[in-house]
Amino acid sequence: MTVPTADAAAPIFHTPVCEKLGIRWPIFGFSHEIDVVVAICRAGGFGVFGVAREDPKRIPELISRLRTAVGDAPFGVDLMLPAGMPDRTPTREEVDARIPEQHKVFVERLREKYAVPPATRQTFFTSFVRSRQLFDEQVEAVLGSEVPLIATAVGLPPEVIARAKAAGKVTLSLIGTPKHARAALAAGADILVAQGYDAGGHTGTIGTLSLVPQIVEIAAPSGVPVIAAGGIATGAQILAAIAMGAQGAWLGTVWLGARENHTHRALLDKLVAAGSEDTVITRAHSGKPCRVVRSAWSEEWAAPGAPAPLPMPYQHALTGELLAAIEEHDVKPLVYEAAGQSVAWLTGERSVAQIVDALLDEMRDGWARMSGLAARSGAGTPAGAHSTGRNPSTDR
Repeated sequence: MTVPTADAAAPIFHTPVCEKLGIRWPIFGFSHEIDVVVAICRAGGFGVFGVAREDPKRIPELISRLRTAVGDAPFGVDLMLPAGMPDRTPTREEVDARIPEQHKVFVERLREKYAVPPATRQTFFTSFVRSRQLFDEQVEAVLGSEVPLIATAVGLPPEVIARAKAAGKVTLSLIGTPKHARAALAAGADILVAQGYDAGGHTGTIGTLSLVPQIVEIAAPSGVPVIAAGGIATGAQILAAIAMGAQGAWLGTVWLGARENHTHRALLDKLVAAGSEDTVITRAHSGKPCRVVRSAWSEEWAAPGAPAPLPMPYQHALTGELLAAIEEHDVKPLVYEAAGQSVAWLTGERSVAQIVDALLDEMRDGWARMSGLAARSGAGTPAGAHSTGRNPSTDR
């Protein structure tokens, strides 16, 4: 592992996973927006495109666009494969039969209360209901593409990992507990992303600082690299992740403020105004625990007398059209997005390149601070003794 030098252009912590994947920086960026993923790759990081909300028929075209845009640079796609879904995609009539009348009435009352105009455009959640059949179609589309890395989240089908590896693809698994890490290793995952409770989206119950070193220890005997995720948005946090044994950091929320994300103004303003305490874990988004930025949507579903959110996939089947309308018409009180506690560092719109440059500068600053502390604690040692970051007074 190399460390920063006086040359500002030198690699910063070029970890083994950087060599493995062929990237310059240990910065992994997840986004549902192709333009963001492309910009991350061009900036020297590893972009991961979320296809869980995509029509399987469109996935080959989207991946082809990505490959054309990034050239030879590596990138990945992320699939969400939760267990417990219907085996086949239910019909509209079957979905309606599973949704209680009180839930339908509640959603209509929200529409009326906040004067939400009807949606005029289709979205994934107005067109599809999650099912094992849909997941299989998405997996087939990804496996048949030239994408070099497949990430699996919210579910760990060993057969998907096995097929991806057989197709010559690198496999990455997002996990939130030691139990899930062991299962991912047993399934043959090539890289683990230890995602802490701080993260946006579907997340677990263990904080990032507690989770990452546990997963590093579990993965160490196999040599599988670990990436840290959850509440990370600064270069100093990336350094902290590396200090805990991770080989890089996975960032998601920070890209919501990227110019390339084309975030609607009402949502961007809400994200910029939010602090870490303005994110909440709710089932009102998808039916599974999901961290989002607080809004009237999460508050209404948590209010006394509100019905309990339905389990996945029926919550989105219930709310899909209304959520599409809220986004389309920028209904400010109700608009929200999955966001982690790192939203506190989202202070305005910047380009992806500016975000990456800031992360690298913060890594340099963080390293300088640590080196300065090490130098003071090792007073009297020969000049240059701390160039590797080791403290001769304690490191024997």
